[in-house]
Amino acid sequence: MATAANSAERGVLEEEFRWLLKEEVHSVLRQLRDVLKDASRRFTLPTGGAEGPVRQENFILGTSSSDQVKGILTLQGDALCQAEVNLKILRTNQILHFAFREDKQWKMQQIQDARNHVNQAIYLLTNRGENYTFQTGAEVLKLMDSVMLQLTRARNRLTTPATMTLPEVATSGLTKMFAPPLPADMILNFYVNVNKLCLLVYQLHALQPNSTKNFRPAGSSVLHNPGAMFELNGQRFEVSHVHKVECVVPWLNDALVFFTVSLQLCQQLKDKISIFSSYWNFRSY
Repeated sequence: MATAANSAERGVLEEEFRWLLKEEVHSVLRQLRDVLKDASRRFTLPTGGAEGPVRQENFILGTSSSDQVKGILTLQGDALCQAEVNLKILRTNQILHFAFREDKQWKMQQIQDARNHVNQAIYLLTNRGENYTFQTGAEVLKLMDSVMLQLTRARNRLTTPATMTLPEVATSGLTKMFAPPLPADMILNFYVNVNKLCLLVYQLHALQPNSTKNFRPAGSSVLHNPGAMFELNGQRFEVSHVHKVECVVPWLNDALVFFTVSLQLCQQLKDKISIFSSYWNFRSY
């Protein structure tokens, strides 16, 4: 009797697992494709309907602690197509104004990379369309792992800004984007941090050759503090002031929410597959 009962139970489980591989997996894949297509569209919001040029959005840079740096950024998809920055020099009360040259755009590599990872995840899912038959639980787990890897990379590109040395900031090409040109004692950097677009402005002090300061070049960091030193073209500099201003980009937050929802869907499907697969060690059906 026990053997017959076990056999019946096994038959029910096998039937449920076959249904899971044939029906529910594709239902989840459809949900994932829809969510990720919405996420991808957030990166290139068109001006009108579903197609057309990507719309430009203006954002005001600010901070609650200081009004020394103010600015307006124009973002078009993954490109900064315009930036206007005002810097107030406290010791002279002078306001310096800089703007991108009209022929220049600055590509936000973090945004571009994040979207590329999303599109790669969509490609992986599209390759396993409605007519595809999954043969094993292991095959589904492998697909989910591949999709989750792309989504994790997309999320990390937005939540983990790249670290840079001060010479890398100074020679990044961003300093040549402005008219009038930036002063020799100023460098800056743009980056994304979660759902915010951030601008760092560094004011520099040139160290004299006979300076008695102990020169210790700073390492790589997202943000360098006053007192950080570096050398460029034989000249040594010290950071005297650092200004950070930022603005919230709502659609970046939307994209991050979509990433989280998608990762949860992937994990839930993996958990279901694993429960059944533990019985049959990924055997084929």
